[in-house]
Amino acid sequence: MQWTSILAIYFLFLVFSAFLLLPFGVKTHDEVGAEKVPGQADSAPVDFRPGRLMLRAMIIAAVLTTAYVLNYINGWIVPQDLIFFGPDAR
Repeated sequence: MQWTSILAIYFLFLVFSAFLLLPFGVKTHDEVGAEKVPGQADSAPVDFRPGRLMLRAMIIAAVLTTAYVLNYINGWIVPQDLIFFGPDAR
């Protein structure tokens, strides 16, 4: 596998995990008891930390990419293992 393919797969896992992590750990102004700015949405977070979010997403993406590349090299799960119905089903 080429390094550019690994980089592309890492980027896909990074974006997926960043969007997956967005709702976790978010507190609104009502939950914290902080004062709202006029015109602010009720669901706006009090303290949004994009750096922490991206760090967590990068770690998860690195783990998933490593697992993907190791599976590609060792062949633990092949496409034939994912056929559950039809004539080739085991």
